[in-house]
Amino acid sequence: MEKMSVGVIGATGMVGQNYLRLLKDHPWFEVTYVAASPRSAGKTYAEAVAGRWVTDEDIPSAVAGLIVGDAGNIEEAEGKCELVFSAVDMDKQAVRELEEAYAGNDIPVISNNSAHRWTEDVPMFIPEINPHHTDIIPFQRQNRGWNKGLIAVKPNCSLQSYLPAVYPLMAAGYAVESIFVATLQGVSGAGYPGPASIDMIDNIVPFIGGEEKKTEQEPWKILGSIADGKLVNDDSITIAAHCNRVAVTDGHTACVSLQFKAQKPSLDEIVAIWRAFEGEPQQLDLPSAPKPCIIYREEQDRPQPRKDRDAGKAMAISVGRLRECPLFDIRFVALSHNTVRGAAGGAILSAELLKAKGYL
Repeated sequence: MEKMSVGVIGATGMVGQNYLRLLKDHPWFEVTYVAASPRSAGKTYAEAVAGRWVTDEDIPSAVAGLIVGDAGNIEEAEGKCELVFSAVDMDKQAVRELEEAYAGNDIPVISNNSAHRWTEDVPMFIPEINPHHTDIIPFQRQNRGWNKGLIAVKPNCSLQSYLPAVYPLMAAGYAVESIFVATLQGVSGAGYPGPASIDMIDNIVPFIGGEEKKTEQEPWKILGSIADGKLVNDDSITIAAHCNRVAVTDGHTACVSLQFKAQKPSLDEIVAIWRAFEGEPQQLDLPSAPKPCIIYREEQDRPQPRKDRDAGKAMAISVGRLRECPLFDIRFVALSHNTVRGAAGGAILSAELLKAKGYL
């Protein structure tokens, strides 16, 4: 297969760096363009990130010498890439306008940003849960007069630890009435350099601005349907979230209690459902799709961020401590890698899904 040329805008930031790390040697995509703010434009990528390359691996040699473009100058990207991953750090309205401008110039956009998460014709993917939301793309293109362009987004990282564990139970026919979730979120979720060390050492911060609303409401769009060319939310599930920042580098942990509407599965059945679950990314054998998608840990003290966040090349969801709940029906602990599954890796998987379905 001839590789598709892709760009990363916002390439010098933490999420942008993760895109480049994860796209190195990708079988379908090849990074041919990087862009950032005007202060980085004109430098080689290695020069632009000197002293602030934050991932454990070295800068990929294939991108180190690329000249950084100005992310705001779409003409620079034309002819250099067929798709862009967006990780720009800008005001929401500015991000919205910029991503629409790229798509309007026939450059599809897969975004890590929140600017378009609630746009009615923009899909917000967890690919194992709502791959059918790709069906909104023809309406999006028709609404906006676009040809090859499109915009797709990924959801907030906080809900990607627990929703992939809830959805298989729903898909098996067990309707969920309410979810109570307390998240313990790694500091990398705040971006680089993150919270000050004096705030985190020997401490937990029980507040992350805007996070609880996202954790409670974004699942409604992901679990929703398409009607009259728009994505319609499914707000039938009540979700209550407490979001906490903890002194963990990477990994978001969720302590979850579920209440079912009527019939509830046994604990053994739940484990069997999790272990057997395959979403469309696994069925299509997409390059970034973890197999298995959900890993159930039998140990009473798992999952743990240090031990489990890298499972399935950091794309799998690790689940454990399933037991009865004295308040709701069941409770469990789930974990995902927030900067891979919850950010760049999840967006790359969404791009793979769109390509496999013929939209790229």
